[in-house]
Amino acid sequence: MKKLLLLSAVALTTALTASAQDVVATIHADQGKNIINKEIYGQFSEHLGSCIYGGLWVGENSPIPNIQGYRKDVFEALKALKVPVLRWPGGCFADDYHWMDGIGPREKRPSLRNNNWGGTIEDNSFGTHEFLNLCEMLGCEPYISGNVGSGTVKEMAQWVEYMTSDGDTPMARLRRQNGRDKAWHVKYFGIGNEAWGCGGNMTPEYYSNEYRKFNTYLRDQGENRLYRIASGASDYDYNWTKVLMEQIGNRMQGVSLHYYTCSGWEGSKGSAINFDNDQYYWALGKCLEIEDVIKKHKAIMDEKDPEGKVGLLVDEWGTWWDEEPGTIPGHLYQQNALRDAFVAALSLNVFHKYTDRVKMANIAQVVNVLQSMILTDQEGTGHMVLTPTYHVFEMYTPFQEATWLPLDLESEVMQVSKAYFKEKANARDAGYRPCPLLSASAAKTQDGGIVLAVTNVSLDKDQTIDFRLDGYTAKAVSGRILTSKRVDDYNDFQHPDKVAPREFKDAKLKKNVLTVKVPAKSLVVLTLH
Repeated sequence: MKKLLLLSAVALTTALTASAQDVVATIHADQGKNIINKEIYGQFSEHLGSCIYGGLWVGENSPIPNIQGYRKDVFEALKALKVPVLRWPGGCFADDYHWMDGIGPREKRPSLRNNNWGGTIEDNSFGTHEFLNLCEMLGCEPYISGNVGSGTVKEMAQWVEYMTSDGDTPMARLRRQNGRDKAWHVKYFGIGNEAWGCGGNMTPEYYSNEYRKFNTYLRDQGENRLYRIASGASDYDYNWTKVLMEQIGNRMQGVSLHYYTCSGWEGSKGSAINFDNDQYYWALGKCLEIEDVIKKHKAIMDEKDPEGKVGLLVDEWGTWWDEEPGTIPGHLYQQNALRDAFVAALSLNVFHKYTDRVKMANIAQVVNVLQSMILTDQEGTGHMVLTPTYHVFEMYTPFQEATWLPLDLESEVMQVSKAYFKEKANARDAGYRPCPLLSASAAKTQDGGIVLAVTNVSLDKDQTIDFRLDGYTAKAVSGRILTSKRVDDYNDFQHPDKVAPREFKDAKLKKNVLTVKVPAKSLVVLTLH
């Protein structure tokens, strides 16, 4: 494996002008075992900025076209994405949220100050009914994050009863009074969020005891069975996972993990659209570091839970850049460039590989916040745009519930020097952050075909890859490509399709070898039959 060392911007230019070489890879189509859980394509909707209000929800009386109060264009875009699971109401907001404030007649609901995100005053018009009804309409599983930090055991227990009891219980009667006769199906329930930080600044030992206490009173109602999720670690905190596995163990069905990508230099997260080549490769290297993080958390879980009963849920991940100039502080509104699309693709490829333990992932966040699928205008004119990240998720939908296939692929590696970032960078190695230029993932779909995703993140080097198909005979191939002239290109309301998929024709089959010519800075998704 050839490694390219980057010590300066000058070295970068020299390295990337090297001549392209053909790459040989192998797809082991007869060795697939693990199903890629569709929940890996989960979304996250927090009361943060305009994710909920102006993003998902505008209300029935809005001049913006809506379906029962949900933005029609956003709803239809999410429906097309086949969203499998949606997390709500946070995030940090979850441990400030008291669910009873968000039920009953909307005009009588009390307002609240969003203490975590800009001090915005919210009217609670989007609450339990609005969220769970949206999930039903989208056909996705709801994932509720309960309030441990400022809530009570009684409050959380009553919320579960309100949502899921079909009996003649006090909370079920209250739900019926509020217009919903039948209980909702609620599978995923998080007992707190980021308990190590905004969820209470707890130690793992203290949180484990809190979890055990809260969990005791979260009773399954009727036929509804909760999948109970513990508030897990932030990226490299392996001790947190160790303590939870020891002290909570099989009382949880899942444990969360949060991991964000940023440029991380000079105390700044970096701009979403103004970055140089070094920052580009550095960010992609940081993104790919999630594989090592997952492996280390997984090793701890494998030791304590060799049968794999507890799932690892990466329920917050994605890019976190500086807020766009001129936007409301604390609302975390950021643009979304082709670079973000690569972060999404590279991360999903990693999740596929560890689907035996990674049971869910929720990108942050679905609309208008961080690495979102959708941006809506901030002036109330009703404009909407799909981001490059949205297109990745749409192109990757065939991977949902497909069988992951082992794949051998060697790649040149770009390495960005830690020295470039003047000791402000959070590198987890001896001074360099590696970034392989090629990434790929393959899976056998339920109809017997193969889906293959190939990403070439090189800024100016095309790659020709010969994929040998072991244990599979393909007769036809088709696909699409996502690329643009520049990696900082993005979609806005004036240019909504600047970065969008188009048909890809540079894939050829011959004697069971698939030859793919992958342009620089592009993502290609192919289907074979």
